[in-house]
Amino acid sequence: MNKYLRLFRLGNGIMGIIAVVIGAFLAVGTDVGNYVLNIIIACFVVIAFIAGGNSLNDYIDRELDKTAHPDRPLPTGEITPKNALICGIAGLALACVLSLFMQSLEATAIVIIAAVLMVGYEVGLKQRGFVGNLTIAVLTGMVFLFGGAVAGSAHSNIIVAVMAMLVSVGREIAKDIEDMDSDKGERKTLPMSIGAKKASYLAAVFFIAGPILSIYPLAVSMFNIMYCLVLVADAMFIYCAWILFANAHKCEKTAKMAMLVALVAFILGVIQ
Repeated sequence: MNKYLRLFRLGNGIMGIIAVVIGAFLAVGTDVGNYVLNIIIACFVVIAFIAGGNSLNDYIDRELDKTAHPDRPLPTGEITPKNALICGIAGLALACVLSLFMQSLEATAIVIIAAVLMVGYEVGLKQRGFVGNLTIAVLTGMVFLFGGAVAGSAHSNIIVAVMAMLVSVGREIAKDIEDMDSDKGERKTLPMSIGAKKASYLAAVFFIAGPILSIYPLAVSMFNIMYCLVLVADAMFIYCAWILFANAHKCEKTAKMAMLVALVAFILGVIQ
């Protein structure tokens, strides 16, 4: 693959586009067709944002990646640190500018706040353990708020955004537990500060909090009966809370699959 496409993480960009389209659909259901132009612009915003964020990440982590990700373009020498930094700044700036064309103050505000959080995370917050985990979780939830804002209804996605944030905290902690050896001497993550066992207990709380919140839409009949598929995702997240103590890698992968199942449940739940 082209060195810049590898730097930008093309696959992540595609996933981001899918998440925004899903976010718009969750907000307004089948009326999403009325917002095609905004969605197209939003897709370019997401691509620029993710390309910029990943470029900045690789610039900041260029020394760590010599060990953790030696096949990336900076450790291999295919791209210079200066060019990666330029791509990072340009990508995030372009995302903010493009968001103006959607003529939605909500959407533009979300993109600008997300860009500030991304820069803050890369230059300092990622070194602060739990604060860094929370930042990534907030950014994950903001994808769904952005998708809703694209269709003029960010508030409609608050529940799914908060659920995504909660389980994302658990998944980020699980990833830090898994990466304790490679992070040693480079980052001060939560598991390194309080120990893997205590970090696992905290992650378990978030893995369980997400499923608890998912019951609310069922209780108030917010979605149709097909939303009950979310109970499968809930079971997977609860399993993550249990398996984390023995296998952080399996927990992290299971949590990722559970997120996909939860998304499907929300999609099915808004289909009339």
